[in-house]
This record gives sequence, structure tokens and C-alpha cells, in this order.
Amino acid sequence: MFLPNHTTTLALTLALAFCSGGSAPGPSDRIPRKHNEGRVELFYKGEWGTICDDDFSIQNANVLCRQLGFVEAIGWAHSAKYGKGQGKIWLDNVNCNGGEKGIEHCRSRGWGNSDCTHDEDAGVVCKDERIPGFVDSNVIEAQVDEKNIEEVRLRPVVNMAKKKRPITEGVVEVRYKDGWAQVCDVGWTIKNTRVVCGMLGFPHERKVNKNFYKRLKKRAAVKVSRPKVNVVANGRPTPKPKVNTKLSIAGKRLYLERQKSHYHVHSVACTGTEVHLAACPLEFNKPNSTFTCGGSAAVVSCMPGPLFMQNSGLKKKLKTSTNVRLKGGARVGEGRVEVLKGSEWGTVCDDRWNLLSASVVCRELGFGSAKEALTGARMGQGMGPIYMNEVKCTGTEKSIWNCPFKNITAEDCKHTEDAAVRCNVPYLGLENSIRIVGGRSGYEGRVEVQVGSKWGTVCSTGWTTKEAMVVCRQLGLGYSMHAITETWYWDSSNVTEMVLSGVKCTGNEMSLSQCQHHKTMSCQRAAAKFAAGVICSETASDLILNAPLVQQTVYIEDRPLHMLYCAAEEDCLSKSAAQANWPYGHRRLLRFSSQIHNIGRADFRPKAGRHSWVWHACHGHYHSMDIFTHYDLLNSNGTKVAEGHKASFCLEDTECQEGVSKRYECANFGDQGITVGCWDLYRHDIDCQWVDITDVKPGNYIFQVVINPNHEVAESDFSNNAMRCNCKYDGHRIWLHNCHTGDAFSDEAEKKFEKYPGQTNNQIL
Repeated sequence: MFLPNHTTTLALTLALAFCSGGSAPGPSDRIPRKHNEGRVELFYKGEWGTICDDDFSIQNANVLCRQLGFVEAIGWAHSAKYGKGQGKIWLDNVNCNGGEKGIEHCRSRGWGNSDCTHDEDAGVVCKDERIPGFVDSNVIEAQVDEKNIEEVRLRPVVNMAKKKRPITEGVVEVRYKDGWAQVCDVGWTIKNTRVVCGMLGFPHERKVNKNFYKRLKKRAAVKVSRPKVNVVANGRPTPKPKVNTKLSIAGKRLYLERQKSHYHVHSVACTGTEVHLAACPLEFNKPNSTFTCGGSAAVVSCMPGPLFMQNSGLKKKLKTSTNVRLKGGARVGEGRVEVLKGSEWGTVCDDRWNLLSASVVCRELGFGSAKEALTGARMGQGMGPIYMNEVKCTGTEKSIWNCPFKNITAEDCKHTEDAAVRCNVPYLGLENSIRIVGGRSGYEGRVEVQVGSKWGTVCSTGWTTKEAMVVCRQLGLGYSMHAITETWYWDSSNVTEMVLSGVKCTGNEMSLSQCQHHKTMSCQRAAAKFAAGVICSETASDLILNAPLVQQTVYIEDRPLHMLYCAAEEDCLSKSAAQANWPYGHRRLLRFSSQIHNIGRADFRPKAGRHSWVWHACHGHYHSMDIFTHYDLLNSNGTKVAEGHKASFCLEDTECQEGVSKRYECANFGDQGITVGCWDLYRHDIDCQWVDITDVKPGNYIFQVVINPNHEVAESDFSNNAMRCNCKYDGHRIWLHNCHTGDAFSDEAEKKFEKYPGQTNNQIL
């Protein structure tokens, strides 16, 4: 979380987001914010600073842009075009040849040696194309002094509380040297408690029962001071035998430590909005100091969010927000921020996005304060509207909707600037009951779980991407790229016996133990080579269908049978086509175009390697997936009345966002896939891009398209893979209305899904 003082870290400031006071241009001078240009700031020796524009060149800009993850620079700016910075001017007269790995390797006057003012702050304009494989943090860090406090914990004082997870109450302890030290509670406020609870993953603080700790102190004093003797009949004292008491050894230690009146931290003065205790004004106990606390060790009590409550009775009392959500994150408490306006979900632009605003989002969702505020669509891009810009929370608001913000205009933001968060979540120790072994790194291997005191493998029967996703999440390793059902090719020298079978997950669980499974182990293929395995990854693709395009392009075609031989061979017609009088007659087809976007953070690639792709001579192409999409027509009760499917005959980049290069093309047995920021267009006139509705009677239906229906390829979010529309068919024409992806509307709007659609002009061809 913290930036080390001995290294140089670069951050491209986002337009004027970090300008303040009179140094920033007025509203009429505001430069439209773009994520690939801005004032350059350097983090060195614990402090942010700028670069002077003296002798600045395009070579300098090239080095900086590459260091920030862009392929090259297309320009640079002088005279504080992007606003004046504050603090140090770290570098002056910088002279790069363009090939250096970082700006710190270029010639200059030396760190902090400058004769410039902030009127001469330099900026750069980078080409909006990312270096392939570059891991861009896009993280807004909390700038605190890590030399003082890096880690904080709560130590419970009774044995019973030690066994429970998460720990919600205890003595505040901070990492000090090779151990832990306490904080004096004199002057301790509820605002301090709020900060500690937030960084430990809890959204709310609660008052400590001081009477309990007073009684604990008295009882500890009695136990420590009372002579351990027993009087027998003859009046002679003998040692008292040991007996169990309700007071734990930890409680005695607590009292004894309090008696020392010597603490590492003796004053804390948080405002309550800090994301880390180290960001609060602190006074430390200096060596050889005569300071005594005069009080006790600070004790904190926190209220966990509903997701982490052990007492289900309390869940009804605490509710999380229904108009804010996180999408696309691999771990609990992280994701792209989406907000609900009316009945449709949209995103938040990352202009001025900071830890205060991110913390408001985290807390209203039942997590702690924000660990990281992420910019630049770090958790993938949204597809709907962008509702908020320049959010300016103070950190005390109950909801992001209570914070000041600007409405979006067309030129303000794109989905490449979607804001995201990583929230502090309570420590549950879930990673201690699972491991992956035998692989070539910590990201792949055979899954082993702990059942009671015994470790063993998992039966791979029924093992899918959903179960593998849970494993990777539980281990903190990101997303699952592959669910492995045969692990014979991994090291099996230390294979344990199989202890778990019948595992079935929804994919959203925090641990494998929360999934369904057999009560007793039962596996037909119990040999070690058939154990379940995973390959995890920090990034994943995310496919989503352009719903408005489907609605705009739908029509009916009566296609002659003599033109459908290839389609019949690919099983793209309804079953009744087999009884048709070939080649005479026709089939009635519901046709439409589909544009499938990859809005994730990794390219979408077919699961099977090209060596196993199947050549289809009739159409002259390779199939890389058995089923890529399902096309279904459903009646009002959900029964399927007509269906189609799309074999992935050609996954390629038809078009891409500005600045993104195509990587996949099917011609000449080329690589298949969809690049991040690109989309594959299946035109309405392509074979199998239809539903055969020859046997469908006139009526009102629901048209549904599902991408990657069998979850053959891992994605960061499967909830947006389905698209639904209202459909009206009168026997001659067809209309689609209200087309939307499965997660685009509120739950209430989805329940009120219209049965009688409006009309568009679609004629039979």
C-alpha cells in the first residue's frame, strides 16, 4: 500500500485533479481531462514533486510515457499547461536519449537541484496505446509515513473471542520493531476508533463496554496480587492448586501491560476520515522518555458488514446499499464502481477520484475504508451510461450519492476512465484451509483442502470454472483461467488421498467450504491423476453484447432450403427441418447482428489450442469452441419455443477503440480471440446468425442471447453475458423492445420486464 522511500515511483497526474488553491486555472481555462496526458509528478524520498521544463524534449517524454505503460509519447507541454504542482521540483535540465528504462537513469542536475518555479512544470502527452502485458497500477495511494506504523491489529483479551473470525474487538496494537506495541487510551476518541475499524475492514465503529474492561482489570489485579495459598485443617498454609477461571491468561497480561504505563503511541488525533492510522496526527513515545500514560491500553470495538456477520439475527438490522455495487473484481470488496439511477446502472468517471470518495463507497457496501482508489478502468470498462464526474466526498457521507459531483457531458469521460476501488475487508483466515500444489508457480496446481485435521485432494467430477473461481478467490490469486480435471502432468510425488467430492459452487462464494459438497467422499475417478486443479490469473476477459444493436438490426427472412445445406450440417436449424422436402420450401429465420465487446483486462481466447480446432469445409473455417453463443426464444413462463446457437467459427477483432491495435484475425489459420478494447461483429447475413422460428406461432415472447454459455472460457463477470429483449411476433413481422444485458437494470425493473413491446419497422425479406 505504501510507496518505499528509497525508490522512485512515477505517477501521471490526471488533468487538474491534483491542482489546488490559486495555482489552478479557472473554469474557463480548464483543459479536458484525458487519462494519457497531464503534468508529470515523481514520488521520491516520501514526497511528490514535479519536473522543470528547461531543456525538456520528446525523448524525455518517451521515457516517461513508457515508464507509465504507454507505447510512446506524441508530445509534451511546458509552462505548467496542466496546472502548477506543489512541493518539490525534483528534476531540472533533464536530458534523456530516449532509450532509458526510467527517468531516474537520464542525465539531470540531480534530485532536488533546480532553479525553476512551478510556472515551469512539464507535462507529457502519451499515445493512447498500452504496452502489451504492462501491469498498470493506476492506484491512488495513501501517502503516509510507513516508518511509524505499517500494521495495526486488534488483540482480543478473552480466549473465546480469539477463536472467532473476524476479530471485532480488542486492544489496539501496532507493529513495532520485531513485535507489537500498544496505544495509550488517554484522549482516545470514537473518531480514532472509526479509522482503526475502517482499515481492518469494518464499516462501523461501536462504543466499548468500559465496565467490562474495568471489571477485567480489577479481577486481573486480584489474581495477580492474591497469595496462591490454601489453608488446611492444621492451619498450615500449602500451595493452592491450579483451577480454571473465566479470566484468560491474555486478560492477566493485559492488566500487567497496562501497569507499565509505557506505550509506543501515546496520542492519536484522527478526524475520522483517514484510511490508515498512520495518516492521523500521532505522538510517539521517545527513547528514554519519562512520559507515563496515566490510563490504559486503547480498546476498539467494530461492527462488521452483513457479509461478515456470524450472528444471522443481526443481518436484518444492517443493510448495505442497493443503489451502489462493485463489478469485475476478483476478490471480495473490489471492483468497478457502479451506481443506480432510475432503473439503470452506470459508472463513475475517475476525474478527482480519491481515497475519501472510494471509502464512502466501501463503507456503504459493508466493507471498511478504501485501501486503494483505482483509475483508468483498472477493473474493466462498463457499457452503460456514466453518471458521475469529479466526485468530491468529504469521507463522512453515508452514500456516494450524498457527495458533490458533476453530471457528465459527452466530451467529459469515456469508459476507459471508469473508477474502481479495493476496500479493506476483515481477515477471515480462509486461505489457511486450502492450497495448490505440484504446479510450476504459486498460480497453478492441484487443489488440496483441509477437512478436519486432514489434508487431501478434491474429486474433479463436475469441476468447472465456477468452482475454480472460488479457489483462486480464496487464495487471493485473482481469477481462474482454467478448471483442470486431469492433473497427471503436475508433480505427484507428494499427492495426498482424496477427501472431498461433489463440490458445486455458484462462483460467488468466498471459500470452497461455502459451496455444496458430498457429506461423505464419493468419486468414481478417485485416482490422483483425476484430482481437481486450477490455473489462476490476476486478469481476465469480460464479454458483453451490444444490446441496442440487436434491437436495431432484427428482421425476418424466409430463406430457401437450397441455401441452407451448410447451416443444416452445422445444426443451426430447428429439428423439424429434417422432415422438410429438401431442396424445396424455406425456413423462417429471425436474423440480427451481434457485436461482442471485450471490456475486461485480458484477451478472450478459445480454451482449446489451435491443434484441436475443427476444420469445417462447407464454410471454409475452423471451429475453436463447440458453442460460443445460445440464441433462444422463450414464452412468458420461460419455456423455450425456438433456439439457435453459434459455433465460434471465427473469433477475431473486427474493430477496436481508438488507440487499440487488432491482434486476432482468422484469415490464413490465424490466431483467434478478442483483444481488450475490441469487438467481434457477427453480421446479420452470416450463416447461423439467426433463430429458426418456422414453427413458432404468433405471440409475445422473450428473445435471449447468452455468450460463452458453458463458461468454457473464464471471465471476470458472467452476470453480463446474457441479453434479453421483449419480442412480439404477429406471424408476418417481428419487433424487439427493451433489449438489455442481464445486469443493466435494477432488480425491480427486471421483475417488471414488459410483456407487450413497442414497435420498430421490421419487414419479412
